[in-house]
Amino acid sequence: MNPPGPPYAIDVHKLNKHFGDKHVVNDVSLQVARGEIFGFLGPNGSGKTTSIRLMCGLLTPDSGAGTCLGYDIVRESAQIKRNVGYMTQRFSYWEDLTIRENLDFVARIYQMPNRREVVERALESLGGLRSYANQMAGQLSGGWKQRLALAACMLHEPQLLLLDEPTAGVDPTARRDFWEELHGLAARGISVLVSTHYMDEAERCHKLAYISDGKLLARGTAKEIIESQHLETWAIYGEHLNRLTEQLRGTPGVDQTVVFGSALHVSGSDHAALEAAAKQAAAGAALRVEPIDTGLEDVFIYMMRRPGDQHGARP
Repeated sequence: MNPPGPPYAIDVHKLNKHFGDKHVVNDVSLQVARGEIFGFLGPNGSGKTTSIRLMCGLLTPDSGAGTCLGYDIVRESAQIKRNVGYMTQRFSYWEDLTIRENLDFVARIYQMPNRREVVERALESLGGLRSYANQMAGQLSGGWKQRLALAACMLHEPQLLLLDEPTAGVDPTARRDFWEELHGLAARGISVLVSTHYMDEAERCHKLAYISDGKLLARGTAKEIIESQHLETWAIYGEHLNRLTEQLRGTPGVDQTVVFGSALHVSGSDHAALEAAAKQAAAGAALRVEPIDTGLEDVFIYMMRRPGDQHGARP
């Protein structure tokens, strides 16, 4: 059950931010519900990190307004910071301190009077950290460093987690375990806004938003975003797919070609023309061709390549 409070953990409207002549965040509006895991996707330099910092009061917008956990993002940024956990891709830990000592240091920063109890509870609750409590942080694997970072973010019991590409460089097993932790936190009513480049992680979010060049191009559930683009996809299986990719580019009906292992995904919005092009190309090379469900990665590649033409789903 969600804790009492406003229905949205984040509720911002028409946020704008410039750095010099560059319009980094352009009229971004976003709502994240209580207890929701919201995925924030986009290429490098798209404005994800700046948007996150605006939403939690770490940066002041040039224009726009909104609330985070019911607090005004401009006037009440200090209150927001006390109730938000912010985990960056490069979490700052102290290599020559143990896990327990790192957590104790963070608890001191928050001036927590019961810090020893809080640290012990964190060691117990997050992914078996207690077994490694006395190990130097600098000797930890990427997955265990990630667990340490999450534990540090959760020490002051925040109502909202802002995670900026938290699993970059972490192996698939550790990423899976991390996401199980996130879903456990969401079940307790904690909201999560997470930026990621991984499509398997995006599909584990309750809702998603895609940003490019500072503009939100689509938002909604994964199903809503896929349906909003009206893309049909055919798969062509066989050899010499790179050669076939060049052949299909510019063909009427073909908006996109992407190689996925032994299959070439051919997508387009003119369904009849796409089918004809895919079948003709496959017949000429004696390849197998069949329609498939358009995937989230197909859609995001399509949006990334055509940022000016998108009209995304809305929650």
